[in-house]
Amino acid sequence: MSTSQQAPQRTLGLWRATSLVTGNIVGAGLLMLPASLGVYGVTGLLGWGLTTVGAIFLALVFARLARRHPQTGGPYAYSREAFGDFVGFQMAWSYWMGNWASTAGLGTAFVSYLSIFFPILKANLELSFLVGAGIVWLLTFINVSGVKNAGIVQLITTILKIIPLAAIAVFGIFHMNPDHFEVINPSNESFLKALGTVAALTLYSFLGLESATIPAGNVKDPQKTIPRATVLGTVISAVIYIWTMTVIIGIIAPLDLPNSHAPFAEAAGIIFGSWAVPLISLSALVAIFGTLNGWILIQAQVPKAAADDDLFPKFFAKTNKQGTPYVSLLISGALMTAMLYMNNQANLIDQFTTIAIVSTFAVLLPYLYSSLAELYFLVTKPYSLTKIQYARSIVVTLIAFAFTIVITAGAGESAVFMGMIFVFSGFPFYVWMKAKARKKAFPEVPIN
Repeated sequence: MSTSQQAPQRTLGLWRATSLVTGNIVGAGLLMLPASLGVYGVTGLLGWGLTTVGAIFLALVFARLARRHPQTGGPYAYSREAFGDFVGFQMAWSYWMGNWASTAGLGTAFVSYLSIFFPILKANLELSFLVGAGIVWLLTFINVSGVKNAGIVQLITTILKIIPLAAIAVFGIFHMNPDHFEVINPSNESFLKALGTVAALTLYSFLGLESATIPAGNVKDPQKTIPRATVLGTVISAVIYIWTMTVIIGIIAPLDLPNSHAPFAEAAGIIFGSWAVPLISLSALVAIFGTLNGWILIQAQVPKAAADDDLFPKFFAKTNKQGTPYVSLLISGALMTAMLYMNNQANLIDQFTTIAIVSTFAVLLPYLYSSLAELYFLVTKPYSLTKIQYARSIVVTLIAFAFTIVITAGAGESAVFMGMIFVFSGFPFYVWMKAKARKKAFPEVPIN
């Protein structure tokens, strides 16, 4: 069997799949977004609550899709089955672009927390770029070695990240200042506009709720494991988010948050004393390391699925003896490095905020298409559902779709503009692949 035909190994059970979802969600979004949201005061917390509700509805949609269509590629596979090659390509391209862009944001977050130990990283932009790129490539090679190794890393880092977050959430309650919750919206934007912007930003913190659906070929008993892991991982993450964000705002004044490179470390210092700052910073690095690992694990799967369907170049589908799409991983690693380099002139918080907004929009399109795919399947395919179950499924799907529209509007003109440029840039590749397929199917007949 050639390396491009190696069968994937089913090494992800319920807990590893759940840790993939929770680990990909709970990471840099939780650790860095309080700083990005500080200018919005309590509106930031309200926006996170709104996003949590929408994320749970999206998780329910992905759970049903995975139960009926447990295929590698997740959102890509659903969209292509429902709407054909062109929509499938748009989904795969947009999701892939959003994946490596958001993973670059995680590299920036890692450097930001590392600056607690090495302050020179805040001032030396070249050094911060090299460190961020180095951690991206380290985890890329870990994933090249196989999904099993990456899954073990993911489970361990997810456990390690939740313990210190839980400690801050529990003990931080006794150090909260009620006056901080009187600062509703210190930004210059209207409340509704600020709420929309915050919701778009906080959706970045939930990117990854679909993670268990993507490496379906590596999941044990996928029809049961993937839906359970998707919903369970999203709910666990939502509880962690709302609780810890409330505590952080209660401890650090909203107007001080935008100047914090490591808000959880600062909160730990207030709660436990200065000795806790390096400890929490270290645990934050472990958390971001695990999230990076999880995103790198899944981001090669969608290009591979598209390549298997002749919508991406075939080299994206090449696998090694462990069944890992190593070429796709290496290409994604190079693009993440380029993204880190292009944003290298901004400070770390501004870098993270810019990457978060752009990558959120890029992933919104797959969420939108997946919601529509579920609606299409409900309308066109016979399922053994009662009238109440059917009506409930329709309502859940429509709410998930409406949520993606609201978040798109909240992302702002510049984010939508950049996101659409990302999507349009892929169209020539689609034309090229379809032209190659047509020439192969209908070769030219030489004229005598």
